[in-house]
Amino acid sequence: MTTTTGFSLPKRLTLPDIFLFAASSVPIAGIGVAMTIYLQPYMASRLGVPLMVVAGSWFTVRMLDFGIDVALGLVMDRFRSRWGRYRVWFVAGAPVLMAGIYMLFMAEPGIDQVYIVAWLFVFYLGTSMIGLAHAAWAATLVTTYNERSRVFGLMAPVGILGALIVLALPAIAEKTGHAADAVSWMGWFGIILMPITVAIVVMSTPERIAPEVAKHETLPIREYWEIMKQPSFLRLLIGEAGLVLGPGWMSALYVFFFTHSRGFTPGASGLLLMIYVVAGAVGAPAAAWLAIKIGKHNTLFATTTSYSLGLLTVLLIPKGAFLAAIPTMIWCGFMASGFGLMTRAMTADFGDEIRLQQGKERITMLYSFTALAAKVASAFAGVFTYAVLTWVGFNATEGATNTPEAIRGLELAYMIGPVVFVMLGGACFLGWNLDAKKHADIRDQLDTRDAALARAASGHQQDEGAPIVESIAGPG
Repeated sequence: MTTTTGFSLPKRLTLPDIFLFAASSVPIAGIGVAMTIYLQPYMASRLGVPLMVVAGSWFTVRMLDFGIDVALGLVMDRFRSRWGRYRVWFVAGAPVLMAGIYMLFMAEPGIDQVYIVAWLFVFYLGTSMIGLAHAAWAATLVTTYNERSRVFGLMAPVGILGALIVLALPAIAEKTGHAADAVSWMGWFGIILMPITVAIVVMSTPERIAPEVAKHETLPIREYWEIMKQPSFLRLLIGEAGLVLGPGWMSALYVFFFTHSRGFTPGASGLLLMIYVVAGAVGAPAAAWLAIKIGKHNTLFATTTSYSLGLLTVLLIPKGAFLAAIPTMIWCGFMASGFGLMTRAMTADFGDEIRLQQGKERITMLYSFTALAAKVASAFAGVFTYAVLTWVGFNATEGATNTPEAIRGLELAYMIGPVVFVMLGGACFLGWNLDAKKHADIRDQLDTRDAALARAASGHQQDEGAPIVESIAGPG
């Protein structure tokens, strides 16, 4: 690790820089898909855990770790070390996450709610440590409005690679006669790749800590409260919740819907989901390109509306007709890929506005609150969807026969929930005023102030004969 003089940020990252920094997204995105699509149905059908116990366990953990993300965000923004602000937390989260993956994906029949809750808590703690550190680190790598759209848009396909690998595992397991091992294979995928990709990120990407107007003395409750009162902050929270709850609702019902309603095998369902994800690999850079043209908030509203219209065609797919299902999967996957990358980039822009106002870095705290909103929404997705399935009389047990009324209830739940919440998420950003012009003015003011602070610090340190260290870089 080397140190560099002065505080400067690149205006544009190269493609290799972006892909190396996004390397950890491969196992994280893959395990994320496994968690939302496969693990809960696996526990209900193969391990014999009742549906509401599964959903209740996820909900309980979301409530237990309600303040974990926020606490981590507050600590990270105030943390400094010779190794940087974010990379320490990024590395520390890896073994925690790996332990949670192993205990959940290698679980045996007979586990109870206490077991699930305990190891879910460990899993999500590791996820929070890595996810928050990586998101905040990304926000500091580039600072211009359009470059953030580009970087976040190009990072997304890297994670999609991990999702594709995981989605291919059920089909591979079926073909090789190991269908019962598919979920454990997903767990090993995450465990093996996690330390490798974390090392790639840490060794290849520099970390820079922005200068601050004043040092942190005490917990600035008043400053945090001022942030929370801002309409933009509330829009980000509600919007993030809706954009997670909608697709999360669909994910929780995906296996049941495509096998029981549309008549596909689990393997074929997985291949269709792969097509959905591949479409996202193209859709993410396309959404970034559109955001450069019309703005992030307008892009978000356009993609949420298009996604919802596409999802309404899902019942037109004939049962078992694989080719007929492809256009709908491509359309929805293409549009959905823009949700998360837009909200992350918009949060980074809002973080610049807050740093200009308060003179201190708050980006991890902002990401921690949006992550909290996402976690709560994800928890409610499971509770809502499985409660609806129970209400309509749907039986999720492997080999069970369901009535036509139960199947119809499953179909309506699969469509209505995602459309309502995705449209709510998109509507939150109508009239969003932090556009490219306003953000450019904010960055001009920040850059001028940062340069002045760096010059002042340089003069002070030279007077004392001390070395000047403003950023922490990777090797070379």
